[in-house]
Amino acid sequence: MTLAQFFEVCSQNASVVLFYFIATPLTALLASIFGKGEGHLSPWKYLYSFLIYAVTIPGLFAISLSIYLFFFERGSIMEANIFTQVLPIISMLLTISIIRRTVDLDLIPGFNKLSSLMLVISIVLLLLWIMEKTNIFVFTYMPFWQFILLLVAVFVLLRFLLKKVL
Repeated sequence: MTLAQFFEVCSQNASVVLFYFIATPLTALLASIFGKGEGHLSPWKYLYSFLIYAVTIPGLFAISLSIYLFFFERGSIMEANIFTQVLPIISMLLTISIIRRTVDLDLIPGFNKLSSLMLVISIVLLLLWIMEKTNIFVFTYMPFWQFILLLVAVFVLLRFLLKKVL
């Protein structure tokens, strides 16, 4: 199954996608009502962690996909798929804002890893966009495995520098 086929299946089964992205913020809202003032305690913080991961991973993917389609593929915003490009982002923002009102996000297990993932994805997309706009072409006789090692080294260096800055 290709990514285009997956998006087509999601569009054809819109009720499942709608249920998922509506149920996640509603669950966060109900948890904030029932766990008022206890969001940093054991059962609630793990529920919030699950909800954040459940909505942030598709949301980040939707943001990355939208950036790729609009900046690299030169796609039209009028052709954006609501179920795969818009709804995950809205659900992510809504869920995180509901949880943020209830509990400090630094107390949620794993949230710092998600924020650093968002930062790394943003930097990589920015670098790719800059490389595409400057039209830098590299012709090399380097073997593919050496290129992969070089790419991994650049990402490790980037991660090290980000840890020093943050």
